[in-house]
Amino acid sequence: MFQTDDAVLWQAIIDRDASKDGRFVFAVSSTGIYCRPSCPSRRPRRERVRFFDTADAAEAAGYRACRRCEPRSSDVAATRQVQLARRFLDEHPDEAVTLKRLGEIAGMSPYHLQRTFKRVVGVSPKVYVTSRRLERLKSHLRKGTTTVSRATYDAGFASGSRAYEHARAGLGMTPGRYRRGGRGMTISHTVLPTPMGHLLVAATERGLCSVMLGNSPAELETALRREYPSALLQQGNGDLRQYTDAVLALLEGRNGPTPPLDVGGTAFQQQVWEALRRIPPGQTRSYRAIAEELGRPSAVRAVAQACASNRLAVVIPCHRAVRQSGELGGYRWGVERKRRLLDQERKEVSASQQLALR
Repeated sequence: MFQTDDAVLWQAIIDRDASKDGRFVFAVSSTGIYCRPSCPSRRPRRERVRFFDTADAAEAAGYRACRRCEPRSSDVAATRQVQLARRFLDEHPDEAVTLKRLGEIAGMSPYHLQRTFKRVVGVSPKVYVTSRRLERLKSHLRKGTTTVSRATYDAGFASGSRAYEHARAGLGMTPGRYRRGGRGMTISHTVLPTPMGHLLVAATERGLCSVMLGNSPAELETALRREYPSALLQQGNGDLRQYTDAVLALLEGRNGPTPPLDVGGTAFQQQVWEALRRIPPGQTRSYRAIAEELGRPSAVRAVAQACASNRLAVVIPCHRAVRQSGELGGYRWGVERKRRLLDQERKEVSASQQLALR
């Protein structure tokens, strides 16, 4: 729901202020229709009006678009303006672009651009730039043909200290260690047979760094080696017991304390993963519902990508994210496993409820 003072929004409707088109829509409870602020139709009574950030949010609440003012067309225009700003940031990775400058490029006020960019892309322009720089840094480091310092500056970071600051969260390690494929890191791992197939659990000294489901131990160990080609991988013994117990409990549909984690991700990915962990076992949320919960209803695709980037099967329960239609959609470790995980969780919840009634 929109956070600006309702009186300001209502005045924009009274004035049929076209400059506010694309910034919000208003819905009328008596007609079930939503419009853009400049809609030429007769003004409704104030008590029947609700305000929404986007057309998506209004439709999610059960309203349909006005055929007269076509409010979605202004939403499309705003998205097109944001894409201009996004393209400029992609093409000028080395520049410190101010919000004012970006607004001039997009044809929006800095405030409007900030809010619309976050709604469309899923993150603010500042976080987007940092995320893109981290992606370039990872690409340069993986090639191994340049120094860490050179890769840092080629990625667009103004200093090594800034790169290290962001890399700790985005890579889960320093740039130098990532370039060396995790050289100097010790990763303990173990592979266990489960009803869902083989399970790999891997951890650094800081916490869980990988949880994967697959068809064979060799397949899973190859995937772990691909992610950390130069790390010291060793078979875990008793040191992984706390992690394997926690993951096995989740596979059985039982919730428990979350073990320490050592996994990087962008700010937006972290927000999505936290939202996934708030979904009760056995229940699901659509990618759109998750995006709306985060206050970014247009970031549906970004939510799906964050789910696909999850490296911790069941610990970060991306199997609870589904399509708007209710279809399961994709799953990194196989759609059939996704179905079985949900069925197991629902079975466990049902058993617990029946036990509580006795």
